Amino acid sequence: MVSPSPAAAALAERVRARAADLNDELVAFRRDLHAHPELSRAEHRTTDRVATRLEAAGLTVRRLEGTGLICDIRARAEGPSGGMVALRADLDALPLREVSGLGFASTVRGVAHACGHDMHTTVVLGAGLVLADLATQGDLHSDVRLIFQPAEEVQPGGALDVMRAGGLEGVEAIFALHCDPKFDVGQVGTRIGPITSASDTVTVTLTSTGGHTSRPHLAGDLVAALGHVITAVPAMLTRRIDPRSGVNLTWGAVRAGNAPNAIPSVGSVTGTLRCLDAGAWAYAQELLVDVAKQVVAPTGVEVDVQIVRGVPPVDNDEKSVRFLDESARTALGPDSLQLTEQSLGGEDFAWYLTEIKGAMARLGTRTPGGRTYDLHRPDVIFDEDAIGVGVRFLTQAAARAGRER
Repeated sequence: MVSPSPAAAALAERVRARAADLNDELVAFRRDLHAHPELSRAEHRTTDRVATRLEAAGLTVRRLEGTGLICDIRARAEGPSGGMVALRADLDALPLREVSGLGFASTVRGVAHACGHDMHTTVVLGAGLVLADLATQGDLHSDVRLIFQPAEEVQPGGALDVMRAGGLEGVEAIFALHCDPKFDVGQVGTRIGPITSASDTVTVTLTSTGGHTSRPHLAGDLVAALGHVITAVPAMLTRRIDPRSGVNLTWGAVRAGNAPNAIPSVGSVTGTLRCLDAGAWAYAQELLVDVAKQVVAPTGVEVDVQIVRGVPPVDNDEKSVRFLDESARTALGPDSLQLTEQSLGGEDFAWYLTEIKGAMARLGTRTPGGRTYDLHRPDVIFDEDAIGVGVRFLTQAAARAGRER
């Protein structure tokens, strides 16, 4: 491994010092967001809080329609300038009741930041403040766009709103962090290629005449047919698609009938189709419809398959990952970098990567030696020391972009 250049090391020290100066403010900012979570496309207060702080730093904010905002930091360094890079954060919370016991726990009933978006927002805000200082000092060689995106938790996601609003215009590469409570604070996880999965919502609805359970031969046995759909369709998909694509169909809800002696006339099963390969994702949607019809055909009931397209996989560009790797080593030390595993969770950051190069990394949020949580749990706790780590990492990446990309 090559040691960072003197210029990169000096930049890392300046970033570390400025991030340390901002730490108490950023922790307080994050706690305020955490106590006042807002659901997708309702992030009005959160948008206002971010905009107010950026404007106080002398930056110009462009609000998106509804919620969310974009803020450009212009490079002022002399000499050649690199293309614009973007840092993305997501603003929304989840419809969960928080049971963390924190003193700054959610004050909004049934809504909680259980995925860490309050951490993401705070980290990108902090990186923006440090980058603005660097620009003022003439030490920012690339324009940087801060994207505070609404509605990541719903499909197909607020990333498409940002793109329709021109959020990627002029941007050459985009980076993001996502909290990972399986990594210790101070660690960053990266991976070349797919890091998250495509995710679609699938509903299979069956209909028949219905009838008496004593005479199933006179009516389509709809509940039995649903059973075949539940067990056979996922199994058949795994035999018709390359297993290396990571295709997974899992059902989450079944609805059919109310009486023990009546065969219902309508029933449905709903679940998620996930896939790590973008090519297989498109094929799996078409194949699922055919497989469901073939499985149900012998039962004599009618079948309808509805697939609501969600998000593609987050497919990290190799050059962007290498760039983040070097930024992590320089900003956080040689032992900070980890290989992260692939996840079958969906993430709408993937939409940006269908248009431009970029990468998402994992930000360790577990207290060293402490408890390991999972995301979307109502009791999840993120170690706030990760805020400063994320600020240093993203700032280093954005500040280096104009010099080394």
